[in-house]
Parts: sequence; C-alpha cells; structure tokens
Amino acid sequence: MTAVTPIRAALVTETHTEPHRQLPGRPGAPLRPLGPADENAEVRAIARSTVQAAMEVLAGIRPVQQLARRLDPRCLAALQHRASLIRRELARSPSPALARLHQNSLVRSVRVCEVAPGIYEASAVVVDDVRARAVAVRLERSKQVWRVTELVVG
Repeated sequence: MTAVTPIRAALVTETHTEPHRQLPGRPGAPLRPLGPADENAEVRAIARSTVQAAMEVLAGIRPVQQLARRLDPRCLAALQHRASLIRRELARSPSPALARLHQNSLVRSVRVCEVAPGIYEASAVVVDDVRARAVAVRLERSKQVWRVTELVVG
C-alpha cells in the first residue's frame, strides 16, 4: 500500500537538519556540545596545566595568585603554605639538593576518571631534577567552570 495520509507524509518528508553554527575561521565545521570523550580530554588538559602550574609555584617561579581562578580557596591556601615552607627552608639551610627540589618539573602523564557527573579525579606523574612524584587532583564543574577542589602533591 503506497498511500500515505497527509500527516504521515508531512512527518516522512520533514527533514530535521538545522543550520549549524560555524566556528570562526573554519568553514564547514559545526559546533556541537561536548561529548564524554571531549569532556575527558578537556579535564585531562586542565589537570595537566594545573599540576604544571602548581609545581612552578612550589619551585618559586610562578606566583600562587595565578592559580586563584582554578583552585578553590582551601587548595590555594594549602599550596601557598607549602611554597612558603619550602622558601623558608631554603633560606635557613642552603643545601644543593634542596635548592634543586621542584626545579625543571615536567608532567609526564595524566590519567582522569569520572567519579560522578561533573566530578573527575586525576592522577599525574611529575618528574623534576631530584625525583619523580605523584600528584592527585579532584576537579568539579560549577557554573560551567572547572575548579580544583583537592590537590595533593606527593
């Protein structure tokens, strides 16, 4: 039977293609919401850059205030306290091994895991002049912004 009622004909012939918004400078590339793989990559990149910046704060080459937008106030205070303890110990006993602590830090790898919707935990391996260390990070999305709520440097 090839007869189709007018309602069905409208449903069958209707196309659901909406015009896509275009990225500036990239014609033909439509914008789409972030999927799980994209969000995973975004969180991994944020964790990597945050860990690198935190290690630079501990090395004394970056001011802790640059992380104020990324870290919650408690994590920021803890990082600032640890950095000041390192500076005080360096001023008290100028040992060569202590002076190289946290110098030339490089984030080797980052692994992320979604523990709940909008909450990720990440682990990073950081290598510096003296040793390798682990860093644990917890990121939570609040108001479309990722915030670090836990930062533990081993």
